[in-house]
Amino acid sequence: MLATINVAQAGSIPADTVKNINALPGNPYPALPAAVSRLFYVQRTPNSNTIVYELNLDKDGKPDEETPVHPYWIRYHDKGEKAELNFIQRKFAYGVTSKALGNGKYDIRFVSYKKFPLTLMKGADGKYHIFATVSQRQFIVNRIFLRIEGGSFWVPNVRFVEFKGTDPATGKEVTERFKP
Repeated sequence: MLATINVAQAGSIPADTVKNINALPGNPYPALPAAVSRLFYVQRTPNSNTIVYELNLDKDGKPDEETPVHPYWIRYHDKGEKAELNFIQRKFAYGVTSKALGNGKYDIRFVSYKKFPLTLMKGADGKYHIFATVSQRQFIVNRIFLRIEGGSFWVPNVRFVEFKGTDPATGKEVTERFKP
């Protein structure tokens, strides 16, 4: 079970800073421009390299049955170059698994945290999005941030996970944070 916490009560980072983290001077986590096929992206400490999760369509314009989501890096430390995840990253850290649920819906799970379901499906706008439910509230995921403090490569100490997204009913920005 996820232990959720309110962003305003999240501890050392003030809520207004979290809300506007991409607007801060010197922020090492660049906001990605909108992309037609990007579903969401993940940023994490200790650097600004970003994992992008993109919709993978087949020749008929539908999500690919085997791999509907394609993750890859934008390596800001390497001049912003795009790079595929390596085998270890794909199988043990930032990769995703998918399972077709029918009617154009897919269960998507991070390989490193399988107990948190995401759903790939069409929204009211007719476009595919990744939906998550946190604190009994469903929203479209746009960005995930992982605060990592110590630990090791295989077992990092994740202090919190923050989701930024959009409430599909109101169109307003949603921020949810939890401790895994």
